[in-house]
Amino acid sequence: MAVMQETTRIVLAGKEPRSTRTPRSAGGWLVLLGKVIVGALFVVASLFPLAWMVIAGFKSKTEVVETPFQFFPEVWLWQNYAQILADPTFLRTMIWTFFGAVLFTVGSLAVNSLAAYAFARLDFRFKGLIWAIIITTMFIPGMTILLTSFIVVTRLAMLDTLAVLVIPGLASAGMVFFIRQFYLNIPKSLEEAAMLDGCGRFGIFWRIFLPLSKPPFVVMGITAFLAYWNSYVWPILTITSPEKFVLQQYLATFRSERSTELGLLMAGSVLAAAPVIILFLIFQRQIIGNIKMAGLK
Repeated sequence: MAVMQETTRIVLAGKEPRSTRTPRSAGGWLVLLGKVIVGALFVVASLFPLAWMVIAGFKSKTEVVETPFQFFPEVWLWQNYAQILADPTFLRTMIWTFFGAVLFTVGSLAVNSLAAYAFARLDFRFKGLIWAIIITTMFIPGMTILLTSFIVVTRLAMLDTLAVLVIPGLASAGMVFFIRQFYLNIPKSLEEAAMLDGCGRFGIFWRIFLPLSKPPFVVMGITAFLAYWNSYVWPILTITSPEKFVLQQYLATFRSERSTELGLLMAGSVLAAAPVIILFLIFQRQIIGNIKMAGLK
């Protein structure tokens, strides 16, 4: 009784009672130490390639491939980054790729969220069959339809345009599936209340579903942005004008034409990866939170 009164007094005072933890045994400390070591090795293995690429951007063209291997350069060459930033072709390619990635991300979210809403809330003929076909496309490798996709965009006169980079990949079965699963968890009472107020289907989507779609939009938006930013095979097939090259095409061309300037190439690769890293740092809380929510569900 006295213990209960003391606990009540502490809680009312705004303090939490101290929890008594069982001290770790020798085996428990060994397990914890093993987890820390494994985690540290995983972090080092994950960050080492990125760290080496950043450091290599400060090396001369001979130091990058010299033997024996040296992680840090003897002389730090800051002009590698300055030179690549002063290249108007590189800056134009960065801006062009970023513009296309934003268009692709916004268009992909718009198309796939509307499709996800239709499959989550609307009833229409052959809905189950169409949904099964869409899910089946998730298991088809993209390389298997590369030739047929190229034939289609060729006949539509889309080659060497921004449209050929953006439009063909807008619809994504995986994105529709992900957003649809989120929409299925939205209470139908909100939808019914909006209908009583005279709101139509598109109005319900625009005023209720879209404002609540931030969690899946963050994850799927970053996925779409990365897919466009890192695309290489499709642009190589469909884009021929150098002024319309995306970033990976520019780096590949740079590597083939100036293969000896590896330090400059590493500097360009670091600058190309910088927007993606910044994007992740901005939205890392939302991404981790969505992963936790998915795990709880």
